[in-house]
Amino acid sequence: MARAAVFDVDGTLADTNHLHVVAWWEAFRQAGHRVAMHDIHRSVGLPGRDLVAHLLGDDRDTRRDGALEAAHKALYATYFDRLPAFDEAGDLLRALAGDGWRVVLASSAGGSELAALRRAIDADDAVSATASADDVEEGKPAPEPVEQALALAGVPASDAVFVGDTVWDMQAASRAGVRAVGLLCGGIPRTALEAAGAAAVFDDPADLLAQIDDSPFAGPA
Repeated sequence: MARAAVFDVDGTLADTNHLHVVAWWEAFRQAGHRVAMHDIHRSVGLPGRDLVAHLLGDDRDTRRDGALEAAHKALYATYFDRLPAFDEAGDLLRALAGDGWRVVLASSAGGSELAALRRAIDADDAVSATASADDVEEGKPAPEPVEQALALAGVPASDAVFVGDTVWDMQAASRAGVRAVGLLCGGIPRTALEAAGAAAVFDDPADLLAQIDDSPFAGPA
């Protein structure tokens, strides 16, 4: 029976959330907005346009949203040649693929950004498909990215497990009817992940790999 292991990338497999925070903070600063890094951190994982709306509110000048997104992308791109993967992230993907899981990435990144992340993780041999920001109309917490990943894997929600690091990830998986596993390495508290729908929470990819037999990956999805 086919099973799908669906993974978020930023903050889950790659240690990039705080790089996004700094890039967004600088983009906001350049545009004349004072936004606390803590607030930006809690918003990472949303698509760029949604993150801007979430942090600046409905009374902002929406005509400047595109410029903010472009500034963030340009600033974040300076890290592309040195994005850090979490320890054993690639090993985790290979272990699941070796056990018969169809590993699918479901990322809010796309294009050159996603390519840089995949180079950092260095486990393309274990990845069967990728659902990127380029493939969906609505990002997390909408279920569409997870549903797209399931369609690519050819697996129903009942035979899948989703792994992510933000409340948006947990909400997207729950709305798609997929069991969610939360990782703390993105910096979001365990209680927040559990409240958003996480069925289990681990420290990071290495911790999940070490406890794989006691995780939702141990039995039938």
